[in-house]
Amino acid sequence: MFFKLINASAAMEKLPTTLYQTAQVREFDRRAIQDLNIPGIDLMGRAGYAVFQCLRTQWPQAKSIAVFCGSGNNAGDGYIVADLALKAGLSVIVYSLVNLEKLTGDALIAYQRYRKAKGVVIPFQGKSLSGTHVIVDALLGSGLNRAVTGIYALAMSVINQASARVIAVDNPSGLNTDTGTAMGCAIKADTTVTFIALKQGLFTGQSADYCGEIVYASLGLPEAVFKDVLPTAVRVVKSVLLRRERCAHKGHYGHVLIIGGDHGYSGAARLAGEAALRVGAGLVSIATRIEHAGLMNINRPELMCHGVTGSEQLAVLLDKASVVVVGPGLGQSAWAKTLFLQALAVKKPLLIDADGLNLLAQFPQTNPNWILTPHPGEAARLLGCPTTTIQEDRFAAALALQVKYQGVIVLKGAGTLICSEEECAVSNSGNPGMASGGMGDVLAGVIAGLVAQGLFLKNAAQQGVYGHGRAADLAVEQEGERGLLASDLMPYLRQWVN
Repeated sequence: MFFKLINASAAMEKLPTTLYQTAQVREFDRRAIQDLNIPGIDLMGRAGYAVFQCLRTQWPQAKSIAVFCGSGNNAGDGYIVADLALKAGLSVIVYSLVNLEKLTGDALIAYQRYRKAKGVVIPFQGKSLSGTHVIVDALLGSGLNRAVTGIYALAMSVINQASARVIAVDNPSGLNTDTGTAMGCAIKADTTVTFIALKQGLFTGQSADYCGEIVYASLGLPEAVFKDVLPTAVRVVKSVLLRRERCAHKGHYGHVLIIGGDHGYSGAARLAGEAALRVGAGLVSIATRIEHAGLMNINRPELMCHGVTGSEQLAVLLDKASVVVVGPGLGQSAWAKTLFLQALAVKKPLLIDADGLNLLAQFPQTNPNWILTPHPGEAARLLGCPTTTIQEDRFAAALALQVKYQGVIVLKGAGTLICSEEECAVSNSGNPGMASGGMGDVLAGVIAGLVAQGLFLKNAAQQGVYGHGRAADLAVEQEGERGLLASDLMPYLRQWVN
């Protein structure tokens, strides 16, 4: 997901790094109104103004807007937007999905202001939209807890099929703001303007297909509103690696050992090894099938490749390593199981990926000194549940994996989660071009290369995920997403770490 920061208006601010659950954000709203005596209609006015300013900044040529309103405060925000647009000279129609007599409180006040300005409100009847430049989604707020049905589902279908741009008020209607899961159906917005604090569900899972650009508006609330409330997650941002001493040598930057590359899968270990080198590991060795050892480094001679048939040969390599990666192309043969179990017995930092994770599901154990990097299918095997359960609540799944296996969990996917004992983090770098073979192997090498250089496991995992995605973003800037290869990331990984 690409999050663009828009600086054209004071109502649009830099995205914070802290994320919260929906109930926490509602508590912030309550504190502002009840404890700080900020009238709710004032907050609604600020929210509507932020959305309108974003709309004008994003689409300055737009002449006509359609605002879809439900019955709650989200609808009130929509009426504020409609009122501002009307007074700015735009053509405005509000489509209401409820009997207007159901409006109460601040939403009713906002509606009355719009009507006083001679604003048009018509009942939504399911007709397709034409001639509308921008649609404002003010249907459902963040309190949704059941599947969307009936006229709301029909309205979402009409909006999603329209050619107009779509801006969502606080969250795309139908999206669970705790999990990032569409509740049956949801609005696919081009831009989402979210208020007060960032909701964690906007940054992982299906949210990547629904939120579009995320714009943040604090509504001017003071820090006192957030006091004593801990975030449930944080966003990963780049941290700069320490400068290297002029007298440095390869021994200062660690020795990564990659264990993998069974018959037919030598490329996986090869990709992981080069990735570790490209992010700055001092040395990289690969323990692989003896048939592959003489060929794997033909076009990358810096890799030290060793044919390993049993535990005695592997023991020599394990002794020299400072961090061990088990799994890229490993397979699940007797050979693979022998190497896997031997690696797990070593008291060194480990990274378990790919078939190493499938073997771990067969031989479960805990280790505070490892990083596990499952995709949703592997996560499901590790937890003994369907893959759909993982994707329904990725935050809960990452936490369950961390509790069961300890260490650091990297739950891959759109909005990759990095869960440690200290915190849960989410990274939003990357793009759909990464849906190709070998990307996970590159990520394993990137993280291991950072561990080899002295980063703590949590920091290496967070920065590795972010840098891996950022390299992919750089790689597609000129030639597009489709056809991106894992090996295409290598020069951009080097660019990123420097």
